[in-house]
Amino acid sequence: MRKLTYFVACSIDGFIGDPSGDASSMFAFLDEEFLGYLRSTYPETIAAQGRAALGVEDTANRHFDTVVQGRGSYRLALDAGITSPYGHLREFVASRTLGAAPDPNVEVIAEDLVGRIRELKTEETGLGIWLCGGSQLAGELLDEIDELVIKTYPQVYGSGMPMFGSGFAVTDFTLESVRTFANGTIVRTYARRR
Repeated sequence: MRKLTYFVACSIDGFIGDPSGDASSMFAFLDEEFLGYLRSTYPETIAAQGRAALGVEDTANRHFDTVVQGRGSYRLALDAGITSPYGHLREFVASRTLGAAPDPNVEVIAEDLVGRIRELKTEETGLGIWLCGGSQLAGELLDEIDELVIKTYPQVYGSGMPMFGSGFAVTDFTLESVRTFANGTIVRTYARRR
């Protein structure tokens, strides 16, 4: 069974973006130490436009071969003229309003999101599935998430887009590892408690 991992960046107070969804203030923490960690440990999470600049364009995927993102996250790439931001992965976009996929590498999931994710998880071969965002999508898929990898940047937003845009639901996870960086960033990995 393949794992669904919510690999996400957030503020100390658990927001993945400001009230409009913008998370660009977190880019200030992408220093050489942290970028080195991403290059060596999670190179597949670096979008197409950054792969060549960071020297990972030919690096093998380590954790994921599939990415699932919401329309809002995908819209950021489309607005930049990029139709396949993670062309080195199988790309899925969950959207009821996007319509046809603008790229042959992208599959739009317009109906039965949970069913499609369950199908992907039962595939017998392949690496894990990366849930890229956003908030509403993570909320809809909370029961399907097997692992959390949370990159917490040393900022407080006060309000904004929460990690999980869903109603109240207590879901237990077990801390598996913590990695700290000199710039104050912390990466925590949790496994769903079964």
